[in-house]
Amino acid sequence: MNSSMEQLFTFIDNHAKKMQSAEDLTYIEGVLETTEMWLDGDIEPNIQNLQKEDIRKSIQLAILKGMKEHVQAHHQMTPDSLGLLVGYFVDQLTKDKKQLSILDPAAGTGNLLFTVLNFLEDKATATAVEIDDMLIRLAASTGDLLQQPVTLYRQDALQPLLIDPADVVISDLPVGYYPDDKTAAGYELKAKEGMSFAHHLMIEQSIRHTVDGGHLVFLVPQGIFESPQAKDLHAYFANHAWIQAVVQLPVNLFKNEAHAKSLLVLQKKSPEMKQPKEVLLAKVPNMSNKEAMALFFEKVKIWRQENTN
Repeated sequence: MNSSMEQLFTFIDNHAKKMQSAEDLTYIEGVLETTEMWLDGDIEPNIQNLQKEDIRKSIQLAILKGMKEHVQAHHQMTPDSLGLLVGYFVDQLTKDKKQLSILDPAAGTGNLLFTVLNFLEDKATATAVEIDDMLIRLAASTGDLLQQPVTLYRQDALQPLLIDPADVVISDLPVGYYPDDKTAAGYELKAKEGMSFAHHLMIEQSIRHTVDGGHLVFLVPQGIFESPQAKDLHAYFANHAWIQAVVQLPVNLFKNEAHAKSLLVLQKKSPEMKQPKEVLLAKVPNMSNKEAMALFFEKVKIWRQENTN
């Protein structure tokens, strides 16, 4: 941790604990109150040269501390290293754009989205959807403190979304079954029997809300193409999207090997574009190995140059 970030985390942590004690709140509610008081000007950290990444990381560290006690597995935060990897792919895929719009339909506290927005600097505006009230309030206050242009919607992202199509969709997809069969019935990727996979429906909803030729960068279960419903996914992609890349992520980034993920990169089909010549199939090396990572990024860059649409 750099000193500015360490100081800011201590500032947030101390105020959150005070609020927790004084107002009989959970720690994470104390973090939310602290960020909102900071926004209102009631409290302010006396720290020089704060950068956006210092603010994001400090708030997310505090949220992570609170989540360890209270939050379910599907609310786990996307690790920073994966957020930066998603940001790198978005940057590579949108080199020809000066401005772009991004959608995250399962934003949580916004950590993935804010990591990508900070990576892209001032190139993007964003829309975030999240159903959990506490998580979206944390995302809202973080976005305001970062001065990032994000519009937030509190709703189930699989219900109708009244938003403009985005140039890019990013998401650490929530994995599991979707309990609302009535809503699922409106999707091509609904299960033929029993409950549908929420992550499959979320992919379909994301493609619906992407511009023609736009890109989608998802964190998905590593075995997504090995499940009983995988053939339905392939059939859906054949009609609506080109698979651009499937990138296996290091297992050591995940607490449980069964929860390991891959990066899935899609491009929504457009009549004006051709299918990419080559799908990038790759494995991210140990991310602490700088030489191996440099080779990986070079491979991605070459693939991108040869497959520009």
